[in-house]
Amino acid sequence: MKPTGTDPRILSLAAEVAKSPEQNVPVILLKLKEIINNTPLGSSELKKVKQDIYCYDLIQYCLLVLSQDCSRIQGGWTTISQLTQILSHCCVGLEPGEDGEEFYKELLPSAAENFLVLGRRLQTCFINAAKGEEKDKLLHFFQIVTDSLFWLLGGHIQLIQNVLQSDHFLHLLQTDNVQIGATVMTLLQNILQINSGDLLKIEGKTLHSILDEILFKLLSTPSPVIRSVSTKLLLMLAESHQEILILLRLSACYKGLTSLLNKQETMTEFSRELRQLVVLLTPKIHQEVEEQKLHKAACLIQAYWKGFQTRKRLKKLPSAVIALQRSFRSKRTKTLLELNRQKEEEDLRLRLRLQRQRAMRLSRESRLSMLEIVHPGQVEKYYREMEEKSALIIQKHWRGYRERKNFRQQRPSLTEYKAAVTLQRAGSQMSDVASRELHAQAQERLQHYFMGRAIEERAQQHREALMAQISTNIEQLMKAPGLKEAEGKEPEHFLSRSRPVAAKAKQAHLTTLKHIQAPWWKKLEEPGDEIDVPKDELSIELGTLFIGGTKPP
Repeated sequence: MKPTGTDPRILSLAAEVAKSPEQNVPVILLKLKEIINNTPLGSSELKKVKQDIYCYDLIQYCLLVLSQDCSRIQGGWTTISQLTQILSHCCVGLEPGEDGEEFYKELLPSAAENFLVLGRRLQTCFINAAKGEEKDKLLHFFQIVTDSLFWLLGGHIQLIQNVLQSDHFLHLLQTDNVQIGATVMTLLQNILQINSGDLLKIEGKTLHSILDEILFKLLSTPSPVIRSVSTKLLLMLAESHQEILILLRLSACYKGLTSLLNKQETMTEFSRELRQLVVLLTPKIHQEVEEQKLHKAACLIQAYWKGFQTRKRLKKLPSAVIALQRSFRSKRTKTLLELNRQKEEEDLRLRLRLQRQRAMRLSRESRLSMLEIVHPGQVEKYYREMEEKSALIIQKHWRGYRERKNFRQQRPSLTEYKAAVTLQRAGSQMSDVASRELHAQAQERLQHYFMGRAIEERAQQHREALMAQISTNIEQLMKAPGLKEAEGKEPEHFLSRSRPVAAKAKQAHLTTLKHIQAPWWKKLEEPGDEIDVPKDELSIELGTLFIGGTKPP
């Protein structure tokens, strides 16, 4: 599946490779180096470019070109060495996606094997070359190929074991040429520095061959470079892996190795590493190594035993963990419920506060509206009525609260009383005569209750009628015109048939007239003093008074 958003340079290069003849393909593929070099290192753009190169099979083309004969390729070893660099850089950091199995199991091992084959070809050409300049070029190409192989192994360390087991690598290692040998030994040192543990995973025969070749170069090669690299390699392997140290110390193949190493020159650049290697191979050090090995084995046994005990305890932990989780969830649920309850209570308090404020606002507004409607002379009376109503409401709530409190206090005794009644009812049976008498008493009390209730209802209706009459009279008085404005029979509408009321009204009227007609020095008296009115002046027909009430019959 071709990726979307492919780099146009890759598309153009792939099309050119597909249309060009076979002999021009290697030179065309060299353009990949420019594309890779112009892309920032480590960027997502570089990953996308590598994916495009792999998806359009340009990496496979590079492998096919490297497997061909050098004489048939335009540019010779120069082109091949550059293609190895391109191939290694494209394979490192590449994410193949769906074709991952083919990439890791087929393409990468094939690339590593091709690099080793190219190295053997360059080795043969270098040995057979006669001119010094040609040897230098071939050695340069050989170093490029080994560097490309090392770059590939650094990005895919799973290939190290394949390379160490390859016959081509062993042949390269067994060369007698100093320059080629130094390059291969340096490559082996760099590979083992990445992951020296892969050396123990290869076959025993191959491992012995590599160790033999390293020891041969250390003891027989005159080149100090190769001997230095060989010494450092042996020291690193002996320090890192006890298996190799024991093999060098106890194997019959390496008997007398310590004495041979002691005979080597001490005044060299690698004399310190050589002395360290000799110290490691001595019996005392070997005994310490054995003790370390036994200590490691004891630690391993303890680790297994402790692991067994821990796993045994862990099998019993699920129930405890479940209980702990249940307790934690229960506590968390209770906490959430408590928080929700507190939030609901806070919301309820807020709503109640708003309701009270709204009720108070409405009450004030209703009072103000009532004050606008009520006659100025009735304001004080209206206030008294409101105070009485408020007092009644407060008393009602207080009595309700007190009765509920008393009821809660008396509930246990009531419960005991009911239980006692139930027990007594169940314990003793009432006779028929007693039952009839009790029924008659109940009927009589019920009849008395209903009669009293009817009388109370009639009294309540009478009170309501009187209150309605009084309200109507008050409303008529408030809407009545003044005496000067009254016309016709309008004063007759306010005549009252109640003599006490009429008498009181006349007395108040005469008192006001006497006060108005009195001399000025009598008006200086206090306003609360009453003026005496003769009784004969009160003997006027009461039906003619201007008193609020119903019309005369």
